Amino acid sequence: MKKVANLWKKISSRQVYDNPWINVEEHQVLNPAGKPGIYGKVHFKNKAIGIIPINEKDETWLVGQYRYTLDVWSWEIPEGGGALSTDPLISAKRELKEETGLEAEKWTKIGQAHLSNSVSDEEGILFVAENLTEGRSEREDTEADMKIKKVHLKDAVDMVIKGEITDSLSVIGLLMVARIKGY
Repeated sequence: MKKVANLWKKISSRQVYDNPWINVEEHQVLNPAGKPGIYGKVHFKNKAIGIIPINEKDETWLVGQYRYTLDVWSWEIPEGGGALSTDPLISAKRELKEETGLEAEKWTKIGQAHLSNSVSDEEGILFVAENLTEGRSEREDTEADMKIKKVHLKDAVDMVIKGEITDSLSVIGLLMVARIKGY
């Protein structure tokens, strides 16, 4: 990324909320026009890790679960949080096994993304997992309602285009893999 001058000036900041996953700060600022204002910042204490498992038929696995924050059912790629101090690949392997029961022999990092950069510093890392072996999932309590479905990559991309997949890391990852695969 190209380095540019920061025209924002922070006057002060204070923590307004903290839990094991996020920290929320309120900043008093001068904006780029030199006028006073406030800015809220959500700091994530983990990296978002997304995995697109692909088999030799270009099929992928989606996980569905109820998302409390949106009050909706959501189809997504397997994903979760990885500690900032942990290699993202280690977190990716854990998440894939935990949610789907899959293990992969071949892993490729395909990209990273800032998921909501107007209010947070959350960074997502995306991997493709190939040469898959199916096994038993090891879900967390918050994933007790999770469902799994295997679909062709083209069908997953159609779900993105139709608005049936809206999770940002899933949209980014599926479209990236479709482009890599020539779809």
